[in-house]
Amino acid sequence: MPVYEYKGVNKSGKPVKGVMDSDSPRTLKEKLRSQGIFLSDVKETSEGKKGGPKTTSANSRSFGGRFARRVKVMELSEVTRQMATLLRASIPVVDCLAAVSRQTENPRFQLVLGEVRRAVTEGKSLAGAMAEHPDVFTNLYVNMVRAGESSGTLDLIFARLADFTESQTRLRGRLVGTMIYPIIMLVVGFGIITLLMLFVVPKLTEMFAEMGGELPAITRGLIAVSEFLQNWWHVTFGSVFLSIWWFNRYRKSENGRPRWDRFALRAPLFGNLIRMVAVTRFARTLGTLLSSGVPIVTAMEIVKHVVGNMVLAEAVEESRQAVQEGNSLAKPLEQCGHFPPMMVHMIAVGEQSGNLEEMLDNVASAYEVQVDTKINTLTALLEPVMILSMGLIVALIVFAVLTPMLQMNELLKG
Repeated sequence: MPVYEYKGVNKSGKPVKGVMDSDSPRTLKEKLRSQGIFLSDVKETSEGKKGGPKTTSANSRSFGGRFARRVKVMELSEVTRQMATLLRASIPVVDCLAAVSRQTENPRFQLVLGEVRRAVTEGKSLAGAMAEHPDVFTNLYVNMVRAGESSGTLDLIFARLADFTESQTRLRGRLVGTMIYPIIMLVVGFGIITLLMLFVVPKLTEMFAEMGGELPAITRGLIAVSEFLQNWWHVTFGSVFLSIWWFNRYRKSENGRPRWDRFALRAPLFGNLIRMVAVTRFARTLGTLLSSGVPIVTAMEIVKHVVGNMVLAEAVEESRQAVQEGNSLAKPLEQCGHFPPMMVHMIAVGEQSGNLEEMLDNVASAYEVQVDTKINTLTALLEPVMILSMGLIVALIVFAVLTPMLQMNELLKG
């Protein structure tokens, strides 16, 4: 079915635009008119033309580039929840896709859903159609949908996918929220100190020169730093940004990422938190995949790309190979030494009792609570540390400025 870009106005006279699949422009016009939208322009996208290229993720990215919007995790979660609700009501998959496509406000996501619907209409499986858009639907998402189609429990799979996506979004939000306060404090503090050094200290330096006499060592040091920043500020800021750029590039490189991930697990304060977050992702993702009917070997292949740490990913891959050879999951996880003993024990009990999926969910829930506690502790610790650090630096600057003034007052009194 062709896909059209359209522009028009609604009943309030406000301009609207979007993407919708339809049999013809005339049918599209009737559909939109029934929604209170009056067309002013309509054209078939290159992805929807009969002679155009077939649907690919590159096409989706090209269209997304024009609208400059990517598909957010929350948008995907909302559509997944809507799909679960509609499928539970026994509505056909094609109609479900049409309904959720009209609900989303992201034009790019509308196009992707429209192309998925068209591929399903042409006889392709839902998982196969979603797999053509890996920038929107992850490997985990596609495999769970494929398992749901095979087992006939697609509505249950979409409900689990929605729960999983929402839990991961909450976890990511808590981590980001923890880092916002320290980053804001650093930026504000650095800005204040820079302004003092570039604008306030130079004027005080002129005053000290007029006063004469020998300045204290701390004041001379402050003036030296100020003069360096005035003369070499472009080199200083350029070096800082270049260092950050180089570090990020090295951290993502083939040689740098394993070293950084290994250091991150051993880092004071944050190392244990990083490990707990990775363990939570491992347990939650593996439990969700297994409960959805995905084979354990395939599930672990997906999970190793989700943990977010190459050291732990290598341990998961070694465990996957051991399971593929007929061994238990708990033993290789214990041997690698990167996973907590409690988690390994619960997995072993789950394997023996045949309730591995339930045990993994219990592990994920337990470590989510620990992650929350750890985040709250770190936040409570970082706030006073940041305040004291900024206060100490400002106090040193004030002390360096006031000391020569007090000395001059004593000389004048004498």
